[in-house]
Amino acid sequence: MSDQYVPGGDPAYFDLPAVGPHAPRLGGALITWVEPMPDHIVGYNRWYEDDHMITGAMVMPWMFSCRRWVAPRSHQHLRGPVGSRLAQPLDAGKYIGIYWINEGRLADHERWALSANIRLHAEGRGSYRGHGADPLEERWHVFTSFNDHVDSVYRDDRVPRDVHALMQPYVGMVVQVIDATDGDRVALGRWLVDEHLPAAVRGPVALAVAFAPRPLPEGKLSHVREPDGVPGMITVLSFCEVDPLDCWDEHFADATTTIAAAGFGTLAVQAAFIPTHHGTDDYTDQLF
Repeated sequence: MSDQYVPGGDPAYFDLPAVGPHAPRLGGALITWVEPMPDHIVGYNRWYEDDHMITGAMVMPWMFSCRRWVAPRSHQHLRGPVGSRLAQPLDAGKYIGIYWINEGRLADHERWALSANIRLHAEGRGSYRGHGADPLEERWHVFTSFNDHVDSVYRDDRVPRDVHALMQPYVGMVVQVIDATDGDRVALGRWLVDEHLPAAVRGPVALAVAFAPRPLPEGKLSHVREPDGVPGMITVLSFCEVDPLDCWDEHFADATTTIAAAGFGTLAVQAAFIPTHHGTDDYTDQLF
């Protein structure tokens, strides 16, 4: 294998796809939950979608789908629980980006992503203002993680499989991060997949996908925050066919008590999102 770029094509691009897993299955996700600073919303938004979402994610090997979501003021009051240990303040994290990664390729993708983002920062493309800009002045990370796929729960057999979820025109998504009791993520995952989610995924809630966050890789960029307790967390993404405002009371309002009562975990945070209109600045005037 060549370790240098060869005009006309690096042989590594021929060699690497010939080995390892190559199935059309969901194996992992990048979930990046970010709070923009009020003075930088439009500039940050355009940089993220026009550059970073592409060169910092989608052009990389083994990442095959993405969608970005937003929580305007109209949806922020749905968040809970009060005093969340993860979202401080509770309305933090106006944007969340979700990216699907092929089964068996999460570690490969992580290595590429780390190297690519180090390069982008060195080139002055780690923020929309370029060299010398402090990204912490533009946004901060509520919770960003690479995640192993735990399982997916469907309302019925007609719902498109999880690999298509980010390409479907879902009207909303609800994010729940759950802390396992005594750090027992295996037991929490079993309860979620076998009992809780089959009962919760009904009506306008078409699909729920559960993920186990990984600690961020060594050498991560310093501005990417990693909260305590990652090895004991599970993140659930529930995809809704209606606006979460229209199904919250019936499907999500009691989540804090329902999850706690089962004894397998506690809700660290839940939040409702709607899709951004990629390539536009829609909703940037509705965040604060």
